[in-house]
Amino acid sequence: MSLFASEKLLFSPNLTKNNNPIPLVFAFPNEYSVGITSLGYQLIWANFSTREDVMVSRLFTDIQDNLPRHPEIVGFSFSWELDYVNILDLLEKLQIPIHSKDRTENHPLIFGGGPVLTANPEPFADFFDVILLGDGENLIGNFIDSYQAIRYGNREEKLIHLAQTGGIYCPSLYEVEYESVGGKIKGIKPINDQIPATVEKQTYKGNILSASTVVTQKAAWENIYMVEVVRSCPEMCRFCLASYLTLPFRTASLESSLIPAIERGLKVTNRLGLLGASVTQHPEFSELLDYIMKPKYDDVRLSIASVRTNTVTEKLAQTLTKRDTKSITIAIESGSAKIREIINKKLDNEEIIEAAVNAQSGGLRAIKFYGMVGLPQEDNSDLDATIEMMREVKRVSPRLKTTLGCSTFVPKAHTPFQWFGINKQSKKRLQYLEKNLRKAGVDFRPESYNWSVIQGLISRGDRRLSKLLELTRIYGDTLGSYKRAFKELKGELPDLEYYVHDNWEIEQVLPWSHLKTALPDEILVKHLQMSLPSLLT
Repeated sequence: MSLFASEKLLFSPNLTKNNNPIPLVFAFPNEYSVGITSLGYQLIWANFSTREDVMVSRLFTDIQDNLPRHPEIVGFSFSWELDYVNILDLLEKLQIPIHSKDRTENHPLIFGGGPVLTANPEPFADFFDVILLGDGENLIGNFIDSYQAIRYGNREEKLIHLAQTGGIYCPSLYEVEYESVGGKIKGIKPINDQIPATVEKQTYKGNILSASTVVTQKAAWENIYMVEVVRSCPEMCRFCLASYLTLPFRTASLESSLIPAIERGLKVTNRLGLLGASVTQHPEFSELLDYIMKPKYDDVRLSIASVRTNTVTEKLAQTLTKRDTKSITIAIESGSAKIREIINKKLDNEEIIEAAVNAQSGGLRAIKFYGMVGLPQEDNSDLDATIEMMREVKRVSPRLKTTLGCSTFVPKAHTPFQWFGINKQSKKRLQYLEKNLRKAGVDFRPESYNWSVIQGLISRGDRRLSKLLELTRIYGDTLGSYKRAFKELKGELPDLEYYVHDNWEIEQVLPWSHLKTALPDEILVKHLQMSLPSLLT
């Protein structure tokens, strides 16, 4: 049976197309089970499907629709950095040159969107003709409308026209100048006066947020119906891409968005997922839970994204337990009050302890915390504070399975900590936490330090990385492969140390300086100064 055959659609595709719809391929560079779980991919696909002027076909690494022989547009939803390998593989499968400069009038326009490209598209700029920056709600429609207006122009005319539309970035229309071959960026400017000097990320500001457009048992999260409760996060931790990149904080209307969406989804499945960086900070979250607790939903299995510590009440835990949720997840970052103050994590240890007590009292079986090492100004005393706090959690809630998932701080574009490098001591600090927390009965799950280094490289990379990414595609996705590629390209780009570990100067031109989000660098510097004033005085 086809994987597509298991799908239950929650929207009505437009089956009546106009005389000459745009043949478009929309791809997710991974397997179907992964891609169809992406709410972003679902929404954009549904958007294309409901238009009368687009004939869309889906493409995954393991399955595809019947693809048009001559697509005019091929798009990729890009959610995980290392999926770039699959993007290049799929382009070759479609017999499309992987470099935009090598494509002719006979090739489709290649566009990409999603969180990876919105954060920093520059390492991948050579592979895309068009990059869409921001939320898809308005951006996708504007993109297709703009394309229709220049559909029969040549390739150059199309790109120049598209570049006039907000949120549409055409990398080939911008020149990057470097101080030297392996030096810093000197400047980024458009190739002519027709092209805007900067491109601004597009932000959807409505109060009807997203929900699943398809439910399938073949998804990685089987038969789950997802509802976006909030978008962005009001906490604004200084390192957090999910907060700064997606500002402002938006909440879905309970009456016009959440309840209708839930009613629609629970007609086809009994698995409900509430999504958002800070779900429990929705102003009507209590009322939302009351609605889900209605007797007609007694068979519903509820999953909930990471919650805010001070919202974990005994009532919340009881509610989740009754809806077959066995655990909750809380991001605490550190057990050190000093570190939490630096990163603007507004909570204290008493709240963390109380959350664990309430989780146990409410019947939950497990609690998972997210932590981080390598944050600015961290020392061994901060690690010891985390160990002590986790021991206290175990003491007050002995029946809970207690887990600490821990990553290494990675600098992210458009955040106040974008100028910091990755701390080389992080690997040892992960090992120190693991040794001591396992003794305390805490299930410690560190994220690979090597993966954090690769992530940092891509996070702060510029266009010179494209050659390196092509080499690592051949060599493999290990840190050793990246180091091998740097050695081979020595003299053609800065070294690994520059991209990953160096602290950058506030004044230097960043790879994404021509791409604007909610807050300008001047505000990010102010936020950095609020966290660490001594660094800027």
